Amino acid sequence: MFNRVTNCVLALVIGLGPMSGLRPAQAQCCGQAYRVECQTVYEEKQVTCYKTVSETVCEERQVVRKIPTYETQYRQRTYKVMKPVQETSMREVRYTVQRPVYETQYRDASYNQVRNVVETSYRDEAYTVQRPVWETSERTERYVVQRPVCETVYRPQVRTVMRPVTTYKTEYVDQGCYVNQVSVTPGTTSGPRLRWMSPQQTVDPATGVVQTVRPGLAWVNQTTPPQQTVQTVWKPNAVAVQKPVVCMVPQQVTEQVPMQVQRMVSEVQCRKVPVRVCKMVTEQHVRKVPVQTCRQVVERIERQVPVRVCKMVCEERVCQVPHTTCKMVCEERVENIPVRVCKMVERVETVRTPRVITKKVPVTYTYKVPRTVTYRVPIEEPCCAAVEPATADRLAMAD
Repeated sequence: MFNRVTNCVLALVIGLGPMSGLRPAQAQCCGQAYRVECQTVYEEKQVTCYKTVSETVCEERQVVRKIPTYETQYRQRTYKVMKPVQETSMREVRYTVQRPVYETQYRDASYNQVRNVVETSYRDEAYTVQRPVWETSERTERYVVQRPVCETVYRPQVRTVMRPVTTYKTEYVDQGCYVNQVSVTPGTTSGPRLRWMSPQQTVDPATGVVQTVRPGLAWVNQTTPPQQTVQTVWKPNAVAVQKPVVCMVPQQVTEQVPMQVQRMVSEVQCRKVPVRVCKMVTEQHVRKVPVQTCRQVVERIERQVPVRVCKMVCEERVCQVPHTTCKMVCEERVENIPVRVCKMVERVETVRTPRVITKKVPVTYTYKVPRTVTYRVPIEEPCCAAVEPATADRLAMAD
């Protein structure tokens, strides 16, 4: 691209030298017309500036602190203790004891036992028997038959169809603009300063007497005047806009749908049905039936049961019982009590305090500066040989 621009500039300088009387937008040399075009070229430049860099530096200083130190000391304490002393003595105790004495006795446990004696005998029993006798006859039976009949019936069918409906929705659009607004910054009040005050007249609120204050120096707070600042503020303007909204609304449509209906038609038919009838005929029979008779027989069984009987016999006994007596004896003791003592000990420590140092470092950066270059491009004229623009572009690219 740089070679192409250079060639065009050289051609422009060479071509415009002997023909300075032509127009600036179009020149002709030996029957060839040219068109003047402009192109922007960027040149690089370097600039050095300074950047502020902050660095933290730690400074060491000596600090004296008092640290508590705990020590354990022992102190003696005298106290009295009541010590128990026990004395044991024996004494006689008489008591009565009941000793069991066992004896064996017999009692009568005889009982009666009833035994059943079964005897079998036979007796005549007359009974009646029902014997079935079957007879066959015919009877007429009527029955109903359901015959299917098909018919075409039209029934209404309702279905839901979604149809588009256009409605208008009101929306508020902010069509505001930026407006200059003046804001006032109040002045700052500094500390009291010594200033010359002119004479003033004041009124005492209690008595209503007018007093005159003499001129002189007085301590007065100094306030700077307020400052006015112009700011660009957005001023809203809500405008109602109607926007179309298309929504699908359900709608019910009724259609007549043909339907095949099958119904049953009743028909009465007759048929001969054979019927078998059973009759019961009574007959008398006699049979031998065994009969069992139970007779009870009483028997006496003798039985003697031994029984152990306990009797309590009183006896007097004597035993030696130890008796213990406790006496309290006073005794003096000494014990060591640990006591924790706190002492303040001075200790020197080195403390590092951080401090921020600001310095400027040079920084070099490169930026591009645009520059406009003018060159000639040949154009086609009727009197000259035709030169296609694409061919001129290919020649420029080859350069």
